[in-house]
Amino acid sequence: MKTHSPTSPGAYHGRFAPTPSGPLHLGSLVAALGSYLDARANEGRWSVRMDDTDRSRSRPETIDTIMEQLEAHGLWSDDEMVLQSRRRDRYEAALEQLASAGRVYRCRCTRARLRDWAAEHGQRMGAIGPVYPGFCRKIDVAATERHALRFKVSDVERRVADRRLGTIRQALAREVGDPVLRRADGPIAYHLANVVDDGDMGITQVVRGEDLAPMTPLHVELAEALGLATPNYLHLPLINGPDGRKLSKTNHARPLDPSKAPENLDAAARVLGLTGPCQGSIDDRSIDDRLAGWSEEWGRRYPLSISPS
Repeated sequence: MKTHSPTSPGAYHGRFAPTPSGPLHLGSLVAALGSYLDARANEGRWSVRMDDTDRSRSRPETIDTIMEQLEAHGLWSDDEMVLQSRRRDRYEAALEQLASAGRVYRCRCTRARLRDWAAEHGQRMGAIGPVYPGFCRKIDVAATERHALRFKVSDVERRVADRRLGTIRQALAREVGDPVLRRADGPIAYHLANVVDDGDMGITQVVRGEDLAPMTPLHVELAEALGLATPNYLHLPLINGPDGRKLSKTNHARPLDPSKAPENLDAAARVLGLTGPCQGSIDDRSIDDRLAGWSEEWGRRYPLSISPS
């Protein structure tokens, strides 16, 4: 069993890392506000990074829109925005490092093969999706073959302390399997880019949506394999749409209207359980006053001095 020891409180650096596949919506604002308040409550830096490695999903024209939406809501980055699409060489270097350590392998399995196998044998679903059966883990797939690169997870249970959820426990080999880090058609996977960027940026606190909590033990193991520092984690509550699914761009969540920034912030604050006016009532505080009050409240609710469970 491996226990993740959180970073000691010190020079705080947090981030908000949306995928620029469309304008921000209320669910995005909850994540942005939570991460921003955590940084301000701890007198730290807050950065914005665009997770745009997947060109099929990203829409570059929305990047400016996202930044304008954040600034209209008083959420100003302390640093220049980071674009993952400009960091491909760094991700390739990380893959080479993992390969040298024997932690990645070439996989020639196609989606069709895995789909057919699942239909015949039954698909084992894990914490973050289907668990890879491991067909290519112990064979030597030629570099000349079309292949993806998979990360070889360890056969241990990992425990990660979360400042809101408590301890996240996960047996990676059984519950996650070996994830793809670089797809056969080229794109770098979210897991690798996210971990490398957090490490390189010196991120000490990751505050993000609860839907990403099941990925956290994997991210910790990947960071350790790369020799990168691992941050503290705090996973935020989600907003569900009318269909019960997480509010997202894929299920047509409405874009944030910057002209209604105070109302939007109040709605996001209610999701986070922060003090504010009842829905439908009027709050005449400025945006800056709202953020200042919520920052103080946040610091009392989620102090940084935690220890591993």
